[in-house]
Amino acid sequence: MINLELPKSLKAGANQAHQAAAEIFRPISRKYDLAEHEYPRELDTMASLMDGAADGGLSVAGAKGGRGDEKKKQTGNKNGGNMAAFINVMETCWGDVGLTLSMPYQGLGNSALAAVATDEQLESFGKTWAAMAITEPSFGSDSSAVTTTAVKDGDDYILNGEKIFVTSGERADSVVVWATLDKSLGRAAIKSFLVKKGTPGFTVERLEHKLGIRASDTAVLRFNDCRVPAANLLGSPDIDVKKSFAGAMATFDNTRPLVAGMAIGVSRASLEELRRILEEAGETIDYDVPVYSQSAAVAEYLRLESDWEAAYLLALRATWMADNKKPNTLEASISKAKAGRVGVEITLKAVELAGVYGYSERNLLEKWSRDSKILDIFEGTQQIQQLVVARRTLGLSSKELK
Repeated sequence: MINLELPKSLKAGANQAHQAAAEIFRPISRKYDLAEHEYPRELDTMASLMDGAADGGLSVAGAKGGRGDEKKKQTGNKNGGNMAAFINVMETCWGDVGLTLSMPYQGLGNSALAAVATDEQLESFGKTWAAMAITEPSFGSDSSAVTTTAVKDGDDYILNGEKIFVTSGERADSVVVWATLDKSLGRAAIKSFLVKKGTPGFTVERLEHKLGIRASDTAVLRFNDCRVPAANLLGSPDIDVKKSFAGAMATFDNTRPLVAGMAIGVSRASLEELRRILEEAGETIDYDVPVYSQSAAVAEYLRLESDWEAAYLLALRATWMADNKKPNTLEASISKAKAGRVGVEITLKAVELAGVYGYSERNLLEKWSRDSKILDIFEGTQQIQQLVVARRTLGLSSKELK
């Protein structure tokens, strides 16, 4: 049974992450929101700090993130890399979502490596900052519609295709690319490859201007006869029609709770700031008084706070299941759907209740509302999560329920 009390090791890491968010991220948050695409040099210091706290410290989505620390023998409940990453990403996104996504060696591609790569591959790849490239111009949330091809040629694969909306696509030193080995075999033939920057045929076409997370670069990548060693195909090269898309989709079982954690972190920042504003305005938030007996603003705040608590608990469950090797596809999608929706609602409602002050740049509320929207979109939109939940609940395949 899941224990909701965090162990000392996770508390220590969370405290470090919160300190970094408060002392490094918050002070430069507005600076890099306005200076879109400028690399935050302050994050180099953060990367050094994370190197010194790799085990249970500040790791957000590092290569160990999906496997936990298997060297430590644990009995009963296990809190591995997923839980550490989840707790820490909540704290860093309390500071700034865009800066969290810009931290060296903490890309979503690292979580993909953890979920799919073999131990031998992780060792041979060494320390790498990996972005994740899935989306293409021809599709958005339907990851099974990948058209980028990977053709075997001797000891290599040749990749051709275009990927869009790749987070850290320019700054990361490698990219996990989803490609199909054989279009005629459908989802089962989709595999992921680690492609290192500088590989001939791999180019960064442009950077996107965005509503939020402006500190993070979002790139368009092109692969034109890009030759990648066969050893860089993550996991097994065999095409298993029975397993279909399960191997590739296992990545999302790790990353969706992480994105939920991001939404939970930024929405908590908004709730805390909203509470401060309400109390400064003379409002009293009293948990012992019925909601209908308090002011409309306070009643709304209490509703938002309870919704936030539900999102946090759902994400905590999905993450705990991942660390304890329990199938969590359903729970991962539930947590992502809930946290994504709650994050947008809380941050926007905080702007509304704060009035002109919340809409101005004198405060970070308006920035948090812009940053939160992407957390309801990437790693699968709200609608995609609802489809996954419905299929799992009803026991239907993707062909039976579209």
